Amino acid sequence: MRTLSLFLFLALFVSACTNAGTDTEGAGEEATSEESTQEESAMDMVYSLEPFSESTDYPDAAIESVSFQNGQFDFEVNNYELAVQTPDAEQKMCANSAKGQHIHVIVDKQPYTAHYEADFEYEIEDGEHYLLSFLSRSYHESLKHQDAHWAKKIMVENNSFSSSEDISGPMMFYSRPKGTYVGSSETEKVMLDFYLINADLGEQYKVKASINGEEHMIDTWQPYYISGLPIGENTIELTLLDAEGNPADIPLNPVSRTFTLKADPAESM
Repeated sequence: MRTLSLFLFLALFVSACTNAGTDTEGAGEEATSEESTQEESAMDMVYSLEPFSESTDYPDAAIESVSFQNGQFDFEVNNYELAVQTPDAEQKMCANSAKGQHIHVIVDKQPYTAHYEADFEYEIEDGEHYLLSFLSRSYHESLKHQDAHWAKKIMVENNSFSSSEDISGPMMFYSRPKGTYVGSSETEKVMLDFYLINADLGEQYKVKASINGEEHMIDTWQPYYISGLPIGENTIELTLLDAEGNPADIPLNPVSRTFTLKADPAESM
């Protein structure tokens, strides 16, 4: 009887060890499978995002004040020269404005307008709007420190501010790409840039960039080079996501833009 009991005990012990080894092996295979899936997913991507190279910095540049009366914007800009080339423009290998450094003005989801002087005419429809203005390098990259932008929720009457207040919650504004890009120097690498208000990327928020339908997740606020875009029309949609991965319940979210890449006929001659 004791012999039979001992035999049964040993049989159960061996079986348990064998099953434990099998489970461990299965877990390892599952982890390897997940890693392979992630690698295959990355390899399947048509487009790539890489951080923009470090740019000339202007830490003291500031928009001190903004007024808008009778269709005229008046900016007070300190420690930043408009209408000159940013020194590292030639090294950036992306679209650059021949007119130099400027101010971007964005109203709601509209494409930005670029302005190379501190005073200029502008039209805004009567009503409530969200307005962002920021200082831009000549190649359209935004200065992202606090004093380099002016963001307000505004009321407009007769093409003038009737009131303005700080934006209290998180918001995201789309900046680049925009318009038309011509030739390999502008189309091989296209800059993606956006502007955040009251939102830190990382654990709290992320940005989902849908490039012609292909999704890329962004968790660091900085500009990026986009490579692999085809000649012709392209569309990018940016969505600010909350900590749970859902679109943040905020104004103007998401926002999309369609832009065009063109070959330069002179390059094929």
